[in-house]
Amino acid sequence: MARFSILSFAALAHPTAAIWSLGSIFEGFQYAQSVSLVKNATQTLSTPFPYDFPALNAANTTGLFPMPQCHSVTIEEATIDQLQQYLSRGNITSQQLVVCYLQRVWQVDEYTNSVLEVNPDTLQIAAQLDAERKAGHVRGPLHGIPFMVKDNIASKDRMQTTAGSWALQGSVVPRDAHVLAKLRDAGALLFGKATLSEWADMRSNNYSEGYSARGGQCRSPYNLTVNPGGSSSGSAAGVAANEFTFALGTETDGSVINPAERNAVVGIKPTVGLTSRAGVIPESTHQDTVGSFAKTVRDATYVLDAIYGLDPRDNYTTSQVGQTPVGGYTRFLSDRHALKNATFGIPWQSFWVYADEEQQNTLLSIIDLLRDAGATIVNGTELPNHETIVSPDGWNWDYGTTRGYPNESEYTYVKVDFYNNIKSYLSELENTNIHSLEDIVAYNYANDGSEGGNPWPLGIPAFYSGQDGFLASLETKGVMDETYWQALKFCHTTTRERGIDAALAMGPNGTKLDALLVPPDVGQTYQIAAQAGYPMITIPAGIDSSSGMPFGLALMQSAWREDALVKWASAIEDLQFASGTPHKRTLPKWFGYLERNIPV
Repeated sequence: MARFSILSFAALAHPTAAIWSLGSIFEGFQYAQSVSLVKNATQTLSTPFPYDFPALNAANTTGLFPMPQCHSVTIEEATIDQLQQYLSRGNITSQQLVVCYLQRVWQVDEYTNSVLEVNPDTLQIAAQLDAERKAGHVRGPLHGIPFMVKDNIASKDRMQTTAGSWALQGSVVPRDAHVLAKLRDAGALLFGKATLSEWADMRSNNYSEGYSARGGQCRSPYNLTVNPGGSSSGSAAGVAANEFTFALGTETDGSVINPAERNAVVGIKPTVGLTSRAGVIPESTHQDTVGSFAKTVRDATYVLDAIYGLDPRDNYTTSQVGQTPVGGYTRFLSDRHALKNATFGIPWQSFWVYADEEQQNTLLSIIDLLRDAGATIVNGTELPNHETIVSPDGWNWDYGTTRGYPNESEYTYVKVDFYNNIKSYLSELENTNIHSLEDIVAYNYANDGSEGGNPWPLGIPAFYSGQDGFLASLETKGVMDETYWQALKFCHTTTRERGIDAALAMGPNGTKLDALLVPPDVGQTYQIAAQAGYPMITIPAGIDSSSGMPFGLALMQSAWREDALVKWASAIEDLQFASGTPHKRTLPKWFGYLERNIPV
């Protein structure tokens, strides 16, 4: 359950502001438009439907949790541009918008568990941003728009930054993460922290995706009984359920693309080094990146424009010099008419063969739409080393070791990186006794009932293998030996110049392809992009008929080619909605909303 109470909003800097802000919460409620209260002192509820209690006869439909209007305007599925119109016209204020999203959290988050913590200062910040707008100063498209960040992104405020673990509860970060500071500067309104897979899935190799000891089990609003996608689970599921407008997540290997495609939202995973990792609880300096979640490509691109850039605290960001466009990525947004000049590759044997038949058929119907719009489709644009580097049995970040070659495995260097990177991050924290991976491991053992240090049945079922990921990292002691460097070189070479780049060079008559189109529900797709450090974007594409879970269509490109991904993903998205195809983002049907299985 989300960690907040109505009293937390009264704890503002000044008593008068506290009283005024608390009153604004009640003034902002839209219950008067949707329910009636018995006219007596007890204020008992006489008509609980349709907002306050999910109606049984609406189970397994999009109408199970209808979203009330916000001061007579519709914010469900509203884009950032639409919200800005409401704000600029005075239909709503940012404070009122926050209250309406808070009402939505109260309505559905007991089911999705996407929200770990609500910012206790969010109404005060909203009031400041409203005052700026009234004075004629609007910072940009994100001004006054509520968003959440994954709970491994540091915020220098009254919220926690814990990666979902009780071990870091009460620790004090030195500063905002760079990406969060940039969003604040852009006028975006920090609504809270989203749930996640604890320690961003580094701690265990057999676990319940989306679970953390501090946050509990995050669930997808499309089907609450199955894998919601991770590790940025709450960031994606909360956007999907219209609990907040957009979110930040982090990815080492799939943690943006996977939850985005499994929750029918857009996810942008940038090139490693485009967005700073400073202030982000780390895994691997070679693969970590911060990305965005939103309901449209345009919205996700607005966020990308706000967070990318140089940061002296992350030397990887210096690689972007001369690689990024003047004026940002929003100017590359396009529509379906651009597709007549596009050429896309289909790496069928590399990835598509691993998608199930229903997904293949759905995605191929979208490919047919692209052809009809004038795009050229080139089949068989395979990664030259796909038979060696692509696991036939699904996502496996230790596939090199599985084949008998740890010096060809991503996990070989990731577990070494984690040992070193987490020590550096922890060294800047105050008010904590956790200073190393050894301390984290010891804490988990000492708190087995909550943190599941031991494998099940000694620990907890959500961390079925305990903390075997941490133990594997601990065993390395952070030593970057010959095997480490061999594995890093192998993964980079076979996924970059002899991988994605080689496939992109297979256009007609020696030309380069505009993007590779892949099914991201096949985890090997984002695994290869992760090893390369290359960008990827996924857009909603369909719903599985048996599980009710979404899947996406993803585009892959070379380093620093976010411009191409934005251009072509927005064109495809526009075609989806203009064509009338059912294969696009649709609202969740909340299958299994009363079930609470763990693990999922």
